[in-house]
This record gives sequence, C-alpha cells and structure tokens, in this order.
Amino acid sequence: MASKLLRAVVLGPPGSGKGTVCERIARSFGLQHLSSGQFLRESLGGGDAQGGAAVGLQLWSCVMDGFGSILAAFLPLIPAPVHCDAYTGFPRTLGQAKALDRICELDLVISLNIPFETLKDRLSARWVHPGSGRVYNMDFNPPHVQGIDDLTGEPLVQREDDRPEAVAARLRKYKDAAKPVIELYKSRGILHSFSGTETNKIWPYVYTLLSSKIPPVLSDEEN
Repeated sequence: MASKLLRAVVLGPPGSGKGTVCERIARSFGLQHLSSGQFLRESLGGGDAQGGAAVGLQLWSCVMDGFGSILAAFLPLIPAPVHCDAYTGFPRTLGQAKALDRICELDLVISLNIPFETLKDRLSARWVHPGSGRVYNMDFNPPHVQGIDDLTGEPLVQREDDRPEAVAARLRKYKDAAKPVIELYKSRGILHSFSGTETNKIWPYVYTLLSSKIPPVLSDEEN
C-alpha cells in the first residue's frame, strides 16, 4: 500500500481552471482529487438545479470555518492507497485555511493567476450540469448538443453568479478574501504561483513542479 506523500491545494479565482488542473494532476500522478463542490453535492444529496444547487451556494457562503467539519467527514472515506490528496475550491478564506490546518498539514499550494478580462469571458460563457458539477464553456468546451449535458442528456444551467453582471463582483470578492490566504501560504514557503491566460500553457509548469515532488504515472504528452 502506498503511503500518503503529499497534500496539495490548488487556489485560483472563479474560472481560473482549478478543476481542469486538478483533473490533470489526478490522471498524471495517480492521485485523489477532492473538490469543495463535490463535498457540498454529496452532503446535500445532489439536489436539482433550482433546489440543491441553490442551497449549496447558500451553504458555501455561510459555512466559513464550519466547512472544515464537512471536509473532515469526507476524508476518512477516501479510498486507499493514494499518494496525495489534491483539494480544489478550498480554502477560500483565512478562516477556512485555519480550519484546514486542524485537519491536515499541506505540503504544496498552487496558485493560478489569470487576467481579469480572461476570467470575465470564461465565466460568462460557462454552463454547468447541476447534478454532477460538470462544466462546459460555450467558446472552447461546448456540449455535443447545445444546452444538454453530454452524459445524462439533462439540461444545463447558467449559474446566477456566472451571468456577466455578477462576474465582476465575484472576482473582487475573491481577490479580497484570497489575499490573506495566499500570504499565509507564501510565508510558509509552500506557495507556487503560475500566471497565464490558457490552462494548456500553464499546465506543463505545474507538471514539472509536481514531478519534482512525486513520480508521475503518465508523461506530460500522455495527459
């Protein structure tokens, strides 16, 4: 059985590609990807577009330190063996970072820095499948049938906070909340920041960093 060698967090504003990066990390290094959205959906029993998803957003906005208890509840359920737990979408505030400290010690934090205009365009074109959290972008990753999830055939929705008028406020809120979190991890010497406008161009640098920490199971070209 492999021992846990690394615990990592991927930070970034809404639309920065955190989920895509974590999925590639999981494939390339044989790791377990844990997302805050996954925890919320499972803790709420899924829910529909107008019910569970809305409750999940409200819950996320108010849990703060308490979210650590949800995270802790799911950690024992992770299948073994795993080399690493890679968290995405958490922590978003200093309070949540301190809650995570009580659960585990992080070895690595990856911060994605994407220009405001790029994020605004990405978010405004984003649609999701509420039941699974699958994300589509109408510009570069559209569904096979417009407005329909590829796997279930169920309708996609655009979240209220992905609408153009709400995006700017979301990004400002993230910037204010994330600054002390980033400073915390920077002071610990575990923060690694990557800047760019395309995930495909940022990814090789993330891959190289992780390859120095843990052996990959796939080459960069295979991912």
